[in-house]
Amino acid sequence: MRRYLSLDIGDATIGIAVSDLLGLTAQGVETIRRTELSADLDRLAQLVQEYEPAGFVAGLPKHMNGDEGERCRIVRDFMAQVAERFPAAEIHYWDERLSTVAAARTLIEGDVSRKKRRKVIDKMAAVYILQGFLDKQQTLRSS
Repeated sequence: MRRYLSLDIGDATIGIAVSDLLGLTAQGVETIRRTELSADLDRLAQLVQEYEPAGFVAGLPKHMNGDEGERCRIVRDFMAQVAERFPAAEIHYWDERLSTVAAARTLIEGDVSRKKRRKVIDKMAAVYILQGFLDKQQTLRSS
C-alpha cells in the first residue's frame, strides 16, 4: 500500500497528517510554524525520511463556487517547490473548502479550549483533507 502526507498550507503554518500503511486512516502529525521556504522544506524532508510517503495531498482552498483564487495559486506554487525537492513523490490536490470548518466543529464538540484549538486546527484540517482523499481512493478501488 501507499502512505501519504497531507498538507494544509497557510501563511503562518502548515498542518501535517499521515496515512497508515494500509491507506485507510489519517492521523495528525504536527503543525509546522512557517519561517522561510527552505526551513519549511527542510522540516518536510525530515517527515519524508520518517514516514516515507509515496506522495503528498495538498488542500486546495477553492472558493465556494469552485473557482480557484489567490490562495490556490499560493498552494500550487508551494507544491511546485515540494515537487522539485521530492521528484519521486506524487502530488495530489484535494478540495479543502470545508476542512477547517469541520476541524473546528470537531474540536468545539470535543470541548477543546480556544487556545488549544488554535494550536491544532491546521493539523486537524490536514487530517480531514487526507481522510477525504483516502476515502475517495477506497471508493475508486472498490468500483
